[in-house]
Amino acid sequence: MTSRLAATPLSVLDRSRTREGYDGPTALRDTVRFARRIERLGYRRFWVSEHHGVPGVAGSAPTVLAAAVAAATSRIRVGTGGVMLPNHQPMVVAEQFGVLASLFPGRIDMGLGRSVGFTEPIRRALGRDASDAEAFEERLAELLGFFRVEEEHGQEDAPPGVRAHPADGLRVPAYVLATGEGADIAARAGLPLVIAAVRGRDRMLAAVERYRRDFSPSPASQRPYVILSSTVAVGATEEEARRLLVSEAWSLAYSRVHGVFPPLLPAERVESLTMTARERTFYESAMEGHVAGTGERVALELESLLGESAADEILITTSAYDRDALLDSYQELARIAGADGAALTPDEPPTGADT
Repeated sequence: MTSRLAATPLSVLDRSRTREGYDGPTALRDTVRFARRIERLGYRRFWVSEHHGVPGVAGSAPTVLAAAVAAATSRIRVGTGGVMLPNHQPMVVAEQFGVLASLFPGRIDMGLGRSVGFTEPIRRALGRDASDAEAFEERLAELLGFFRVEEEHGQEDAPPGVRAHPADGLRVPAYVLATGEGADIAARAGLPLVIAAVRGRDRMLAAVERYRRDFSPSPASQRPYVILSSTVAVGATEEEARRLLVSEAWSLAYSRVHGVFPPLLPAERVESLTMTARERTFYESAMEGHVAGTGERVALELESLLGESAADEILITTSAYDRDALLDSYQELARIAGADGAALTPDEPPTGADT
């Protein structure tokens, strides 16, 4: 165990990936069960994602799924990583999170992203187009305005005469998922930043440096707060850790070639496939750039990553066909990091991000 890692909170993002032989409802129930286990391991947050029209992902309604996760757990923070704000009206998002925060006070996080549906037909079905991502900053300000109430003027930045109940006056921490200009938007809004940690590390470090330099303190956060998201796999051996990455790597490679995310296959099935040259190229690329290995190696890699970025928190995003092996990985990671579940009660929110 290393001192910097021991002092850094760990959290989890689960994408509700479907698996070969199991349907979407099973994936959603797996997410809820997984959250209960993650809570017992002492992780700080458990977030769920938003994907529309993706065959290999069951999580299409993150606030609904977050409600199920929060109801099945008792103290871990629950949220979204994230709600894709261009897909929704800010007032509706405010109402949804207002309900969540009212039902589960002190435990709800509002992670927000800039992506729209990943194909044109899906964007049409959502009533959106690619240009909607450009209005993210304006929509973000409107959304946050629904939670800030002034006695004389109603909710700040919200449309005149409109209030989102029960959001008004509630304290729901917001986080910006960085894609493209996301780091700059988070800095201007004075919000915590969530950014991918591994691919394009130089670009990531430059974005984090820019975010800290340009950060404007706000009622949501008085100082910059950086959450690094990363795929992390821990095994008893290097090979065990590598095999945890295989299923997701093949799914990503297949999607790059065929335009469809398939359900996750068992690692042995993937390794027996006869891949085309193009599939093999994408597969090998998808296997690279992750934090994977024995506990000792993972601890050293995370320590190095934290040293470079001075991040405040790590969000683990690993998906795998073998849910038991994945849980073992999370358990070993919690052990080497010294996660302390007793310190993560709802009335003690993380310093910096939620103050």
